[in-house]
Amino acid sequence: MLREETVFGPIRSRRLGNSLGINLLPVNGKVCNFDCVYCECGWNRDGRDDTLLPSPEKVHTALEEKLKVLCKEGTPIDSITFSGDGEPTLNPGFPEIIDDVLSLRDIYCPAATVSVLSNATRVHIPGVFTALCKVDNPIMKIDAPTNELAALINNPAPGYDVRKVVEALKKFNGNFILQTMFLRSPVFDSSAPEVLGGWMNIVRLLRPRQIMVYTIDRPTPDESLVKFTEAEMKNMVTPLLAEGFNIQIKG
Repeated sequence: MLREETVFGPIRSRRLGNSLGINLLPVNGKVCNFDCVYCECGWNRDGRDDTLLPSPEKVHTALEEKLKVLCKEGTPIDSITFSGDGEPTLNPGFPEIIDDVLSLRDIYCPAATVSVLSNATRVHIPGVFTALCKVDNPIMKIDAPTNELAALINNPAPGYDVRKVVEALKKFNGNFILQTMFLRSPVFDSSAPEVLGGWMNIVRLLRPRQIMVYTIDRPTPDESLVKFTEAEMKNMVTPLLAEGFNIQIKG
């Protein structure tokens, strides 16, 4: 299980380069409205000892201190990335924190992008959507085209509906990045024709500016999961590549 400080890294990201992480969730716990079978932070039940969310003031101070050190060291930053131990938009200070981070980025590392990794469950909230529209890379997750499969992969909180998420994502008018995990287990397979077909229909409807397709890279709470190779994933998305979609594939 990973447990991240409020500001952590930078780490080398498969998708974002040299990435400085921001964790808007507890330092010693996990807060998420998903409980994904592949989550490198472990099961939600294993991260309940700490529920304290960092305030905007704490995030500002921690980030500015870290950026000052990195500037002094000459360490390059490609992305300031909201990730961490759960869903970042659950922090009630998310909109204010986005504004603070953008201001600090402009001062200390103006060449860096600001990225948010989100499960897209709160895009329908006006303040969250407005904040996401301000960042360079709003990276929104859809792992399954149906509620039934999402229940097996993501274990979402009650009320999750893929169709509602898709409707909310339409507001981006394609100006976002869609992120999807491909994997298989004894009870599901992302490469099954009906799964791929449903997912590709969502892609065609939303037409995101980029799609990030990836597979497991670290130990997972469900030990029965099997990863795909890059070649397998490329074959899975061949129809979309042929249609001109910009797809980044990471094994």
